[in-house]
Amino acid sequence: MAGCGRDRNFKNVKVGYGFVIIFGISMIIFHCYNARRQSYKIPTLSWTLQPSEKEWRELLQMVHNVNVSEKNGSQGENHGSRACQPIKNIFFLKTHKTASSSIMNILFRYGESRNLEFAFPIKIHHFNYSSFFSTLSVFGFPARKRQPYNIMCHHMRFSLPQVEEVMPNNTFYFTILRNPVTLMESSFAYFRESPCFTRARNLETFLSNPSRFCQKDLSNSGYAKNVMTFDLGFNHFGPDFPKNIKLLTQTVDIIFDLVLITEYFDESLVLLKDALCWTLNDVLSFPLNARSDRSRRILSRETQESIKRWNQLDWKLYVYFNNSFWNRVEKFGRERMKKEVEELRKRRAQISKKCLYNQADPNQLNDESLIPYQSGSARVLGYNLKPALKKHEQELCDRLVVPELQYSEYLFTKQLKRATP
Repeated sequence: MAGCGRDRNFKNVKVGYGFVIIFGISMIIFHCYNARRQSYKIPTLSWTLQPSEKEWRELLQMVHNVNVSEKNGSQGENHGSRACQPIKNIFFLKTHKTASSSIMNILFRYGESRNLEFAFPIKIHHFNYSSFFSTLSVFGFPARKRQPYNIMCHHMRFSLPQVEEVMPNNTFYFTILRNPVTLMESSFAYFRESPCFTRARNLETFLSNPSRFCQKDLSNSGYAKNVMTFDLGFNHFGPDFPKNIKLLTQTVDIIFDLVLITEYFDESLVLLKDALCWTLNDVLSFPLNARSDRSRRILSRETQESIKRWNQLDWKLYVYFNNSFWNRVEKFGRERMKKEVEELRKRRAQISKKCLYNQADPNQLNDESLIPYQSGSARVLGYNLKPALKKHEQELCDRLVVPELQYSEYLFTKQLKRATP
């Protein structure tokens, strides 16, 4: 995979039939933000304490009693012999139903604690998805006098030239992929009201003749076929000839510095931490936007194979980057990876013991501001925090479990106030 800051000029990449990126541009006005927030009934957060970067480290140390001194280092937090500086200019392509909400929470916390500048969408939680990303969908862009953006991480349909208009040249690009079999099962539940899915009695019915239920020109067809390919900006109904598969995987490999794998989430966090020159505490997280087991289904072997056939582009993409991922682990060192994953899980268990009372259905959550957005037939779980937390613990625990829509709104408002003279 190419290194950070390398040339991403597409003039050197021949993109074949079925993978031509066409830009969709739409004008959006500011009142969409508040209208969108109201339509999703997003509770308002009322955090008052604003921890500094130093205070964040101290809070973590108080919570789990682990030496987190960046000066002295700790087990599982060395970056080899090289000297490195933490990377702060980051683009994360937030793919759908891939544990990307947990990654987003990590980026939100990191950016907030260091007063970094986020590129926010005019629409509250996506950049005019499912149209191709356009700079017109970025709130406040362009502006003559503004601080450069550091982090972009909301949902979009990727367009590299348009992203490069917004983000600095030395931006680190990464994304995350998931096994298309479990991804399809999750998508069918979460996006049940999408036109491709509404007429199918169940997933098996849909897969018995998917072309009858789903055509490319149907609204939100990207949720129903090759969703990762679609999010990456390619034709999700494109032909799956070997040549096109090769073009797809090589192009993604050129663009992104790191591709994480959902099924190996902790290993992915360790690689991300290492690539960004961060610490393990920076990538601590809890599962967010997870479904209740009651809304999950066990798939037969036949159904799994049908999903692979219908999502061949996604399947080939996943196989390629799963192999690439483990090649990267080999270079990182298997034993080193094992130790760092163990340390990460230890710290997560400690902070979970301090913060969490339980994970629960939305109707069993005590704090309205911690209720995640519900969609389709999925029951998206949230967290109840332990009572009587100390103030500094409460602030940290809140940020670890707050759903992305609420956190995004909070950071948007905070950043807007900071920019107002």
